[in-house]
Amino acid sequence: MINLHEKFNHYLHTDRTPDCGNINEALIGYGWRDDGSNIVGYYLLTKEHKHNYTLNHEYLGKEST
Repeated sequence: MINLHEKFNHYLHTDRTPDCGNINEALIGYGWRDDGSNIVGYYLLTKEHKHNYTLNHEYLGKEST
């Protein structure tokens, strides 16, 4: 299982942007995605978008927030 805190916490409250996908905004949050019974991935939250990923770090796309 991915440790989201270890991987993304150092991006919070800074102007740095994550080096995955096409995220050009500061990260304001992250969390797990599920299908109702299983964890299926994670998301990275910026002021403008929620970026979705699989557990294998495959980028699934973004949603406006």
